[in-house]
This record gives sequence, C-alpha cells and structure tokens, in this order.
Amino acid sequence: MKRILYNRLLSWKNDPKRKPLLLQGARQVGKTYLVNEFGQQAYGDYIYLNFEQNPNLASLFEGELNPEKIIENMGFLIGRKINFTDTLIFFDEIQTVPRVLTSLKYFCEQAPEYHIIAAGSLLGVSIGKQSSFPVGKVNFMELYAMSFEEYLDAFGEGLLTEKLKIKNDNNPIPDILHDKLLTHLKMYLYLGGMPEVLQDYLDSRDISSARKIQHEIIEAYQRDFSKYTDKSQAIKISELWQSIPRQLAKENKKFKYGDVRKRARASLYEQTIEWLKKAGLINVVYNISSAKMPLAGYADYSKFKIYLHDTGLLGAMLNLPSDLIVKPNDLFSEYKGAFIENFVAAEMVASGFKNLFYWTSKSDAEVDFILEKNNKIYPVEVKSGLSRNTKSLRSYASKYNPELMYRLSPRNFTQSENFVNLPLYACMLLCR
Repeated sequence: MKRILYNRLLSWKNDPKRKPLLLQGARQVGKTYLVNEFGQQAYGDYIYLNFEQNPNLASLFEGELNPEKIIENMGFLIGRKINFTDTLIFFDEIQTVPRVLTSLKYFCEQAPEYHIIAAGSLLGVSIGKQSSFPVGKVNFMELYAMSFEEYLDAFGEGLLTEKLKIKNDNNPIPDILHDKLLTHLKMYLYLGGMPEVLQDYLDSRDISSARKIQHEIIEAYQRDFSKYTDKSQAIKISELWQSIPRQLAKENKKFKYGDVRKRARASLYEQTIEWLKKAGLINVVYNISSAKMPLAGYADYSKFKIYLHDTGLLGAMLNLPSDLIVKPNDLFSEYKGAFIENFVAAEMVASGFKNLFYWTSKSDAEVDFILEKNNKIYPVEVKSGLSRNTKSLRSYASKYNPELMYRLSPRNFTQSENFVNLPLYACMLLCR
C-alpha cells in the first residue's frame, strides 16, 4: 500500500545535507513495511537489522562507537562489504538498545555518506529518557495511521483522490461521486487506518476479521504499557487509555480526570498523558478563549479533549456494530459525533498541524477546531448530521470576523460569502 511519506523519504535520500533519519510513529502504523519497501525500491542494496528480534546485534555497538568499525563488523555479519553508495541501512526497534540511538551522532559527524534510518516502537517515549540523545544530528519524520487519502488509494480510488486534491473551488461535485465518497468514509471510520487491518479487509472482505485484528492491536498497546514503564505508571496509562472512549461519548467531550479515577487530579495523570502523546497514541486538542496569534500563546492547557490516533481502534474499544456502515448517517452521529471529530483531529495531525485547539466563548458557544495557517486563523466546526445550525460559528464570527469559516459535514461543497461547507471526506483540503 502506497504511503504519502514515501516521497518525503525520496527527498531525504537526495538531500546533500541529509542526516541519519529517525522515523517515529505508534506501533503498527507501518514503519517497518514502509522502510522495507523504500530500501528495496530506491536503493541497490538494503540492510535490515532488527534489535528486538535479534538481541545479539547489540554487541555491534559495544565499546567505542566508531562508525567505520560498526560498518566493518556489520559487513562480517552479513558476509559482504557494505558500500555507502546506493545502500540503505535500517536499524529497527532501536528502543531496545539505547547505544544505537547514541551512535547516530557519530554517523552524522564522522560518516555522513551512509544512508541510515532508525525506527522503533514507542521511540518517542524512549527518546525522552535518553541523556545522550544526538541533538541536532538527526532528521525526523513521523508516520501516522493511514489517512483517508491513503485509504482511497489502497481501495483503488486514486482518481477520486486526485480529483479532490486539485479542486480549487467550492462548487458541488456530482451527487454520484459525493455519495460514493461518503460510503468510503463510513467504511474508513469503521476500519480505521492501521495498515494490517486495511490489508486484511482488502484480502478477505471479512469485517469480523478486521475487528479481530483491531482488538489484537489494542492488546499489543496494553502490553506495551507494562513493558516500557514501571507498574504504577502502567496502571495509570491503562486507566486513562480505557477512559478515552467513555469521555468522547459524553455530550461535552472535555477531558475530566475524575472520569478516569474518582477524585483524581491533574498531578496524578499529567505524565500519563504526555507518555501517550509521545507514544503517538492520542491527539490532544487544547482550549482557547481568545483566537489570536500565536494560538499556542492563548491556550489553556488545563482544558482539553483527547482523541485516539485511529477511529477504527476507537470503534473497536466501543464495540461499534458493523451494520452502522450501511445505514445512511448513523455512523457519523454515533456517540454524539465522536468519530467525526476523532477523524478530523487525526487527519489534521497527519497533515502537519502538530498543535490543535478549540474555542469556547464565555457563554455556551464552542467551535471544534481553530486552525492557524498562513498567518491567518480559521474556525472549523464539525457536524455529524445535515443540520444547518451554525450558531457557534456565527458567535465566533461576530467577535473575530474571520476571512473564511468552515463547516465539515456530510453535505456537498457549498460556499456563501465567507462561509464554506466542506464534505467530511474533503477534510484534507483544509490542511493544504
């Protein structure tokens, strides 16, 4: 399955100022598959070393971290000389051997001619513990669950994707295409973007098998909580993780510590939220009451919403029935629109919006997302149904008079003066 990040990897390969690359992302979003494909297609030689699968590989990094010596010993291991020209070396699961991460500094300084990518499960968490992290000596990329655009391509709808990407007006598209895209979106909301889930469904068309894999992924995450933290922290991570679907099912989706554990306070779970963020498992949207630039400077970090990084896993945790896929709009409005907001948050983060915010007024108005783009601020309201109610957007507009304001809904493209309705499946257009 094609990934958008592949083209960025090609750019990295051809960059004369290239440094060793750290590829981050949640477990099972397809990091190993992507790099394997990149190494085999874009290079004449490809060397793959998995430090979790083969613990003995750690001995290559004992003693002095001399890149030439490491490369020489690597050559002895694989039985051939390693040339820096047209060769990719992939260090996978490096969180199990911290010295591999440290060695990237020396590859950058002493052997920059080698093309090296490093990745690992919960690498973001492991990096936070590294006292000898190679600051300034590595490039970074982040891989997320497959976006809706990538899903469409995998399901043979690349032409539809291209049509959306080149659309530069807000005129409606033909109803037959609009309905087709909404049908695909419902399927995507249920399956999510985990590559193994999508590949299994493509191969078998068995929705129950896809759901089984989703539960297996969730169980793998739960095991990681214990594997990479102490017992006390693992319990807190598990408690908070399991509370997220319940929190999103509320009318007011603002996160409450008391819904994790009775009478719990922020001090008990602040580190837990940070751990889940670094693990790539959640997206946090912070509250602002004043929409001014920079938005981060006006955020109230004590008020926020938490969304999962994948709608399919959210549905699995809530045991969402598969018959919702064939119902007109039920999946969009299920759990008070939680799936749609979760979808939008994930699409925005994958498109490059690292910090997400929502706005509330002193009264009862609330706008789901506030975007800062090209030195302008745009309000974005997410509607799971066909309602034309724009009360919160109008309240925001009366105060800030935005150049454009957006509603994401199941409706077709429309625009009236500075108000734009984008279909939910066109969320990607907000981020370009």
